Amino acid sequence: QVQLVESGGGLVQAGGSLRLSCAASGRTFSNYVMGWFRQSPGKEREFVAAITRNGINTYYADSVKGRFAISRDNVKNTVYLQMNSLKPEDTAVYYCATSRSEGGTYSYSGRYIDWGQGTQVTVSS
Repeated sequence: QVQLVESGGGLVQAGGSLRLSCAASGRTFSNYVMGWFRQSPGKEREFVAAITRNGINTYYADSVKGRFAISRDNVKNTVYLQMNSLKPEDTAVYYCATSRSEGGTYSYSGRYIDWGQGTQVTVSS
Protein backbone atom coordinates (compact mmCIF):
# COMPACT_ATOMS: atom_id res chain seq x y z
CA GLN A 1 0.00 0.00 0.00
CA VAL A 2 1.17 3.51 -0.84
CA GLN A 3 0.40 6.40 1.48
CA LEU A 4 -0.40 9.62 -0.35
CA VAL A 5 -0.57 13.13 1.06
CA GLU A 6 -1.74 16.04 -1.09
CA SER A 7 -0.92 19.65 -0.43
CA GLY A 8 -0.96 23.02 -2.16
CA GLY A 9 -4.66 23.67 -2.37
CA GLY A 10 -6.24 26.97 -1.42
CA LEU A 11 -8.31 29.94 -2.53
CA VAL A 12 -7.35 31.70 -5.74
CA GLN A 13 -9.01 34.18 -8.08
CA ALA A 14 -10.08 33.18 -11.55
CA GLY A 15 -7.14 33.34 -13.91
CA GLY A 16 -4.68 32.51 -11.16
CA SER A 17 -2.44 29.51 -10.62
CA LEU A 18 -1.83 26.83 -8.02
CA ARG A 19 0.59 23.94 -7.80
CA LEU A 20 -0.56 20.81 -6.06
CA SER A 21 1.85 18.24 -4.68
CA CYS A 22 1.28 14.64 -3.71
CA ALA A 23 3.95 12.99 -1.59
CA ALA A 24 4.07 9.19 -1.63
CA SER A 25 5.54 6.72 0.82
CA GLY A 26 5.41 3.05 1.60
CA ARG A 27 6.27 1.42 -1.73
CA THR A 28 8.52 2.10 -4.72
CA PHE A 29 7.00 5.24 -6.18
CA SER A 30 8.44 4.74 -9.66
CA ASN A 31 6.50 1.47 -10.03
CA TYR A 32 3.21 3.33 -10.19
CA VAL A 33 1.29 5.35 -12.70
CA MET A 34 0.00 8.43 -10.91
CA GLY A 35 -3.30 10.16 -11.47
CA TRP A 36 -5.11 13.26 -10.31
CA PHE A 37 -8.89 13.32 -9.87
CA ARG A 38 -11.25 15.91 -8.51
CA GLN A 39 -14.71 15.98 -6.98
CA SER A 40 -17.03 18.90 -6.37
CA PRO A 41 -20.21 18.81 -4.27
CA GLY A 42 -23.01 16.87 -5.89
CA LYS A 43 -20.81 15.56 -8.68
CA GLU A 44 -18.99 12.33 -9.30
CA ARG A 45 -15.25 12.11 -9.01
CA GLU A 46 -13.70 12.98 -12.36
CA PHE A 47 -10.36 12.35 -13.99
CA VAL A 48 -8.00 15.28 -14.34
CA ALA A 49 -4.59 13.96 -15.42
CA ALA A 50 -2.27 10.96 -15.34
CA ILE A 51 1.43 10.34 -15.83
CA THR A 52 3.27 7.13 -16.61
CA ARG A 53 5.96 5.62 -14.41
CA ASN A 54 8.89 7.25 -16.16
CA GLY A 55 7.12 10.58 -16.52
CA ILE A 56 7.35 10.62 -20.30
CA ASN A 57 3.68 10.21 -21.17
CA THR A 58 0.92 12.39 -19.78
CA TYR A 59 -2.84 12.35 -20.25
CA TYR A 60 -5.44 15.02 -19.55
CA ALA A 61 -9.15 15.55 -19.38
CA ASP A 62 -10.35 17.80 -22.18
CA SER A 63 -11.55 20.33 -19.62
CA VAL A 64 -8.02 21.00 -18.35
CA LYS A 65 -5.91 20.37 -21.44
CA GLY A 66 -3.63 23.32 -22.15
CA ARG A 67 -4.12 24.76 -18.65
CA PHE A 68 -2.91 22.00 -16.30
CA ALA A 69 0.37 20.09 -16.34
CA ILE A 70 1.19 16.91 -14.45
CA SER A 71 4.77 15.99 -13.61
CA ARG A 72 6.63 13.72 -11.22
CA ASP A 73 9.93 13.47 -9.40
CA ASN A 74 10.79 9.83 -8.77
CA VAL A 75 13.65 10.83 -6.48
CA LYS A 76 11.41 12.93 -4.25
CA ASN A 77 8.50 10.44 -4.59
CA THR A 78 6.20 13.27 -5.50
CA VAL A 79 3.73 14.02 -8.26
CA TYR A 80 2.69 17.56 -9.09
CA LEU A 81 -0.23 19.26 -10.76
CA GLN A 82 0.47 22.75 -12.05
CA MET A 83 -2.84 24.51 -12.59
CA ASN A 84 -2.91 27.73 -14.62
CA SER A 85 -5.73 29.94 -15.90
CA LEU A 86 -7.99 28.59 -13.19
CA LYS A 87 -11.74 28.89 -13.60
CA PRO A 88 -14.52 28.78 -10.99
CA GLU A 89 -15.57 25.40 -12.41
CA ASP A 90 -12.18 24.01 -11.34
CA THR A 91 -13.32 24.34 -7.73
CA ALA A 92 -13.19 20.87 -6.17
CA VAL A 93 -11.32 18.58 -3.81
CA TYR A 94 -8.31 17.23 -5.70
CA TYR A 95 -7.04 13.70 -5.08
CA CYS A 96 -3.96 11.86 -6.23
CA ALA A 97 -3.99 8.11 -6.76
CA THR A 98 -1.78 5.21 -7.81
CA SER A 99 -2.20 2.60 -10.51
CA ARG A 100 0.05 -0.45 -10.93
CA SER A 101 -0.47 -0.95 -14.63
CA GLU A 102 0.29 1.13 -17.70
CA GLY A 103 -1.83 1.28 -20.82
CA GLY A 104 -5.57 1.18 -21.10
CA THR A 105 -7.90 3.93 -19.96
CA TYR A 106 -6.23 6.25 -17.48
CA SER A 107 -9.43 8.13 -16.80
CA TYR A 108 -11.06 5.04 -15.27
CA SER A 109 -11.02 5.56 -11.50
CA GLY A 110 -11.42 1.83 -10.82
CA ARG A 111 -7.85 1.11 -11.91
CA TYR A 112 -6.43 3.27 -9.11
CA ILE A 113 -5.74 1.52 -5.84
CA ASP A 114 -4.36 4.03 -3.34
CA TRP A 115 -5.88 7.46 -2.78
CA GLY A 116 -4.89 10.50 -0.79
CA GLN A 117 -7.19 12.43 1.52
CA GLY A 118 -7.58 15.29 -0.93
CA THR A 119 -6.83 19.01 -0.95
CA GLN A 120 -9.44 21.71 -1.50
CA VAL A 121 -9.08 24.11 -4.43
CA THR A 122 -11.47 27.05 -4.54
CA VAL A 123 -11.50 29.46 -7.48
CA SER A 124 -13.41 32.68 -6.99
CA SER A 125 -14.93 34.63 -9.86
